[in-house]
Amino acid sequence: MNKEKLGLRISLLVLGIFIVAHGVALSIRSDLGTSPISSMPYVLNLIIPYITVGTFAIIVNSLLVLIQILILRSKTGFDQIIQLPLTFLFGFFIDVNLWLTSSLVLDNYMWQLVTVVVSCFVMAFGIFLELKADVGLLPGEGLTLVISRAYDKNFGKTKVAIDTTFVIMAISLAFIFHGRLEGVREGTVMAALFVGTIANFYQKRLLFIDKYLKPSMVRDFVSLPYMTTDNYVITISRQYGSGGHAVGEAIAKKLGIAFYDSQLIDLTAIASGFTPEYVEKHEQKLPNGLLNKLYNNNYAYVNEVIPPNDKLFIAQTGVIRNIAAHESCVIVGRAANFILKGHKKCFNVFVHANKEFRKNRVVLNYRVDAADAERVMAVKDKERDNYSKHYTGKHWNDLNEYDMTVETSKFGIEGTADMIIEASKITID
Repeated sequence: MNKEKLGLRISLLVLGIFIVAHGVALSIRSDLGTSPISSMPYVLNLIIPYITVGTFAIIVNSLLVLIQILILRSKTGFDQIIQLPLTFLFGFFIDVNLWLTSSLVLDNYMWQLVTVVVSCFVMAFGIFLELKADVGLLPGEGLTLVISRAYDKNFGKTKVAIDTTFVIMAISLAFIFHGRLEGVREGTVMAALFVGTIANFYQKRLLFIDKYLKPSMVRDFVSLPYMTTDNYVITISRQYGSGGHAVGEAIAKKLGIAFYDSQLIDLTAIASGFTPEYVEKHEQKLPNGLLNKLYNNNYAYVNEVIPPNDKLFIAQTGVIRNIAAHESCVIVGRAANFILKGHKKCFNVFVHANKEFRKNRVVLNYRVDAADAERVMAVKDKERDNYSKHYTGKHWNDLNEYDMTVETSKFGIEGTADMIIEASKITID
């Protein structure tokens, strides 16, 4: 439990739970299904109407706490105990909000859909406040955290598995007792897909609460004031196929200093605990695909767990800052220009080239089929821009973020390297 400003944190937690419960009530009133974790209590209420949704939520969530205790045994601690009163509070608030929304009767599908969307934003805001409070978790997230730690499982995938289990059980109960699908519909899917995304949006945009509670996340970590050093660093960001790697290698050779590009993969693997293969596959880009996005969005539910991509970025940040503190060097890519902000002798360059120059290099150097080269170039550049925007808040090709930009298709690899060296002397000296 974070005890700093405890009164404010508890108030935020209670408010957050109330707002989440309100979102659950709105989704139930939409009659298009509710969130995965609330689908079981809702379906049970449809089967046994004289027991409220809130009461079933208390029973189900208490069982989740019990499962945590059975897994942890002697290691059961305050984190599990605090979930019990939060469970009763959550169940009570669900019933209160269902009473408050009892006049909301929707028989138009569009209004039902709008209500589901609103419920997602409401639930996400409640989760956002719970995270900012940082003094307790509801049992759904608590169980996910316990399982992922006890069995060394990916948190995002574990939460998807638990949510899916709840939905399957709810569907099964509906068919067994009603012979048709009830309580689990498109609203359940929408909540699973979008609540985490919206909570992440709030985390990134509503930063004012951090001023009263704690500093914000990854971006603040890499923006710390840089230590004083006499070493100089040239960072090279580059369009795919522009020859940035070759330019950096030429600069390092001419200056007689260290060169870092693919070497950072092994160093990051050592620092992060990931395998070199994993680092190579996942660095400098964000995961694609619906499942990967869903896994990562689920990390929005718990402050204590860092998504693998963030963990990788933080580890690589430490590696790059450590290298720059100990030796003069050239570093290619990895948002090094942002990571080394504050380094007094850091010269940041963006290397680009025309399409034909890049296409020829991609075909010759990377063995990409000529017919596919332009598509690959566009994909790689988009990956780098998404990565930069996510971790630095800046577009990767925003020239305002660089001290110099050079077109290799005009000056060639060696000529570009010489120009950068000459220009960087102002910073180096």
